[in-house]
Amino acid sequence: MTSTAPLGLRERKKRAARRALAEAALRIALERGVEQLRVEDIANEVGVSARTFNNYFSSKEEAVCAFVVERQERVREALLARPADEPLWDAVVNASITRFAEDERPKREDVRRVRAMMENGGLFAEMLRAYAAVERVLADAIAERAGEHANPLHARLMASIVQNASRIAFDTWLNSDSDDEEFVSAFTGLLREAAAGMPALAASGAAR
Repeated sequence: MTSTAPLGLRERKKRAARRALAEAALRIALERGVEQLRVEDIANEVGVSARTFNNYFSSKEEAVCAFVVERQERVREALLARPADEPLWDAVVNASITRFAEDERPKREDVRRVRAMMENGGLFAEMLRAYAAVERVLADAIAERAGEHANPLHARLMASIVQNASRIAFDTWLNSDSDDEEFVSAFTGLLREAAAGMPALAASGAAR
């Protein structure tokens, strides 16, 4: 197994508190809308003070969008825990699928409501920052997994491919009646195709 230092008790508590605040922020925003969401509401939901909230997030918008980064942190942990002799692409695919299987499934209606909330300029800007952070988290994990001689630009490229494959598969799932397994199949297929150098697409181009 790839060795990673386990998180200490203090760090685990901080991660748990941040995750609880992020989940509360998203849940309340879905119920009331971003405009009606207050920092005090989020803090009260978790049983902490507004000052404690500000130790973790700079705004309510950041807290609402934090769920995407939290999920990627769990993908990172899963990737670094994969067997050391597993090929890198296989490790990335398997870590992503493992986390998807263990995380709570999103509901289509909730996803559509989150996307509708992106009309709020502050929330949209924060979501862009969150997605940039997500890619950095995965790129750093890939580079760490690949070893000290890994090219960081290649790690960023692989992370970008993974993120775009996830987005394409997710959008396909969202706009169809397919179940979760269809998402997993599409996501895995896209990553396998990318890992192999897009042979199906290249073959189509050659035939044409």
